[in-house]
Amino acid sequence: MSVGTGDSGTAVDVRIMTRAELALRGVASDAPVRRPDGAGPSDDGHVLVDGANAALPRNPRSPYSVRDGKVWLGDEDTGLTYTPVRRPKFYDLTTADGIRYEQIARLHGSDVLATTVVQTCIRYGESDRCRFCTIEESLRSGATVAAKTPAQLAEVAEAAVRLDGVRQMVMTTGTTTGPDRGARNLVRSVRAVLSAVPRLPIQVQCEPPGDLAWIRALHDAGATAIGIHVESLDDEVRRRWMPGKSTVPLAEYEAAWDEAVRVFGPNRVSTYLLVGLGEDPDELIAGAGRLIDRGVYPFVVPFRPMGGTLAARDGVGAPRAELLTYVTEGVAAKLRAAGMSGADQKAGCAACGACSVLRAAGG
Repeated sequence: MSVGTGDSGTAVDVRIMTRAELALRGVASDAPVRRPDGAGPSDDGHVLVDGANAALPRNPRSPYSVRDGKVWLGDEDTGLTYTPVRRPKFYDLTTADGIRYEQIARLHGSDVLATTVVQTCIRYGESDRCRFCTIEESLRSGATVAAKTPAQLAEVAEAAVRLDGVRQMVMTTGTTTGPDRGARNLVRSVRAVLSAVPRLPIQVQCEPPGDLAWIRALHDAGATAIGIHVESLDDEVRRRWMPGKSTVPLAEYEAAWDEAVRVFGPNRVSTYLLVGLGEDPDELIAGAGRLIDRGVYPFVVPFRPMGGTLAARDGVGAPRAELLTYVTEGVAAKLRAAGMSGADQKAGCAACGACSVLRAAGG
């Protein structure tokens, strides 16, 4: 495979660089399945690139376009195939009380059902809010409802599996006021979904619960994997980007990760690491290595400024593709050396892989 040379003088895989460019600059093409806002770090259309899930920004100014099922850079065929994810059939259904299924859970990638069980967060005040997050903006726009009941989630999950071949589910939550920080609602939701769709792999996502016994409760409810997302391992970056979440010390994250690995097993626990928040790239890669040593999968994702975020309001831009490629390749090499693969998690962001370039880099 052809390679180029990055800013550091090291060889760069052109195919991975192209995937990084696509992740940051998107394509001048729309997609039927979109995720315009929410708890996560991207505003994307869901497609398949070379048959793998990819969440790409919709950008009419992107130099990348789609013709004949391929991605083109101007008049150059990049060699990457492009297939939009079709609008799922379950989006056409509503509950008995008139709530569209799409407001309860959404399709991510080609086969992942995702929901934010509680669409509000105690940290969403402007002085506390994560600068990349729009969890309550989707609520204000009417795209979702504030709280999804276990019964609603079970109803939608059953339809998504039956009608659209969904193979896994992700449940995240805004942080709640109780010491469980949202885990209690996830426990109830997992139980309800699995009663309707037995053996559906489910990843749950929450802050480190104040009582680590909730991690066992989530596992015993039937969750397959867990995401405890820190976004950065640099305390200065955390205070600047996540003023509310940064009040939870890294020591609490470390204790929660260790307990989760003990309960769920190695490579069933993951955390987001965002590229482009100002963290030193070599320190980010080294930190990812320490997570891997713990049995935690570091899901490396580029920061992309979503409309409605504080970062976008302040004009903060996405990182350069060279930086994303450098970090992605560094972390992927450590994952390969440890024999860790996101696909092995069976459910969750790492298993889906759409928001990251790690899968293309062999991680």
